[in-house]
Amino acid sequence: MSDKRSMEAGAVSFSERLASSQAFVVLFRDGMALVEETASYLDGPGRQDSKRLERSAALVYATESMRLTTRLMQLASWLLLHRAVKEGEMTLAQASKEKAKVRFASCEPGDPGSIALLPQRLRELIARSVKLQTDVRRLDATMHATPPAIAAGNPVGRQLGLLKAAFESDA
Repeated sequence: MSDKRSMEAGAVSFSERLASSQAFVVLFRDGMALVEETASYLDGPGRQDSKRLERSAALVYATESMRLTTRLMQLASWLLLHRAVKEGEMTLAQASKEKAKVRFASCEPGDPGSIALLPQRLRELIARSVKLQTDVRRLDATMHATPPAIAAGNPVGRQLGLLKAAFESDA
């Protein structure tokens, strides 16, 4: 094995470590709890809330609840993929291929004026889901960032490049 390959073999993958980090564990737990909480609301109190709305607000409710559930399903898919990486059931490269099916942009919330017509509880769930989506996008950009090219003689250059990419993606 060449020196370069032995250095690469001993290098720690920042991306794979991030998938196993405490930050990911907390994000996974909070994300899945939000999915359950939203489902409980929409199947219970949300049904009663929607019946009390005026016609135009009821249409916004239907649209936004669909966007919310779509957003949360996409986020849950991403979280479950990366939990599989954490558990060693798939590699980060496999998860990268599968995550291409997750489309966050297709489920952005509507305009603030329309959202204001909705019951407070639904507005809170939408806001929390948008925050979760932002956190997942940030983590995704960090985990799946292409490391910059490094000089062959620098054994820590790849790790420094990954750290730099992680902190620059937050801007």
